[in-house]
Amino acid sequence: MVVVVNEFVKALDAGQVKEACVSFEDTIRFDWHYVPRTRKGLTLKNMNETQRAKAFEMVKLVMSANGYQKTMDIVDLENVLRVVEKRTSNDTYRDPENYSFMVFGTPDLKQPWGWRMEGHHVSLQFTSVNGVITFTPGFMGSNPGKVLADVPQKGKRILKDEQDIAFQLLHSFSDTQRQKVILSEKAPWEILSLNNRSNLVVVKAEGMAMKDMTTAQKTLFQELIAVYLNRYHVTLKDQQMVKLTKSGLDGIHFAWMGNVDPEIKEGAGFYYRIQGPTILIEFDNTQNNANHIHTVVRDLTNDFGEDLLRLHYEKMHAKP
Repeated sequence: MVVVVNEFVKALDAGQVKEACVSFEDTIRFDWHYVPRTRKGLTLKNMNETQRAKAFEMVKLVMSANGYQKTMDIVDLENVLRVVEKRTSNDTYRDPENYSFMVFGTPDLKQPWGWRMEGHHVSLQFTSVNGVITFTPGFMGSNPGKVLADVPQKGKRILKDEQDIAFQLLHSFSDTQRQKVILSEKAPWEILSLNNRSNLVVVKAEGMAMKDMTTAQKTLFQELIAVYLNRYHVTLKDQQMVKLTKSGLDGIHFAWMGNVDPEIKEGAGFYYRIQGPTILIEFDNTQNNANHIHTVVRDLTNDFGEDLLRLHYEKMHAKP
């Protein structure tokens, strides 16, 4: 990652470096969002083809093939929204070139640094501390959740597995189990953690713990968790799975709110949450007549690499 990000920075001119590169201590690192807004950083629109290729090499490096394809498909949905919303081809609100890249600090194996790609429905953060990489918070969304318009992308469901496997798990529960899993008949309008830097445990872990599931249900639940972690490079995914296993898979909870019938479409929104001692995953599909998905992966102990940073700085300032 050091090599690839440095190659990207070297391809920029002096003005672009000022846009893309800030100190690791700059608080803009924590100002992340997933709405279509003006962003700091260097956008794809302001890069030449060589620079864009190097930017996307950064993304390819840290994502799995599946995760990279999801990212590119989400960017492409901006073209779909231009058609659906009857916008012009040069509209800047629904703009596949309005994805920005930022580098925080100097890419190095010893000192903390990081980078991100961010735009509408994509926010990917990577932080390196002593060569250990973290990848949360990570956000992916899809509007539309299923492309209904008569466009080349018609029928595409970018976050299909995130939705379908969750319904499979929900429908595997007995009536008694579902009384515990389903918290409310109404889904929240948005993911509950929003884009806050801290206070991520928005509620206590609710629903059903993995320890109370059958063997088949545990398998399905772990498959659902893997859908989110498999977006990333196998090393990063395995690193997070080791952490989840050490903290106790049995303590991870699954909770549901809203519509429980996958065949009901218009207006029947639903939400689910996966929450354990160290992880929070949220899925919300309520907006635009329940055809607008938001998903987020948070590390409750190490978002932005903060736990690793604390250990790093404690070691630096430790008394001899």
